[in-house]
Amino acid sequence: MSATRLQYRKLNDEEIRASLGSLSGWALEQGVITKTYSFDAYKDGLVFAVAAGYVADKLNHHPDMLVGYDKVKVSVSTHDVSGISPYDIELARRIDAL
Repeated sequence: MSATRLQYRKLNDEEIRASLGSLSGWALEQGVITKTYSFDAYKDGLVFAVAAGYVADKLNHHPDMLVGYDKVKVSVSTHDVSGISPYDIELARRIDAL
């Protein structure tokens, strides 16, 4: 899906639940969708975080990422709509594809 076809609109609770059902490991936590990825080594998490940042920047949608020793937690929401938008779901899909 191209960024030009997505909309900055707030998804309702039903749309969020349905979207999360198609994403493995993502959950709604305090108004953002999150997923924690695990890695064998710190450097692998760093490489993943850089790749996720590149994917996000191409979509012009930027997640928060917390890089730990063997984990990277990605958190996504759309500030313009004060909630979850189709951009968040699409970014989650693209990050999962890495």
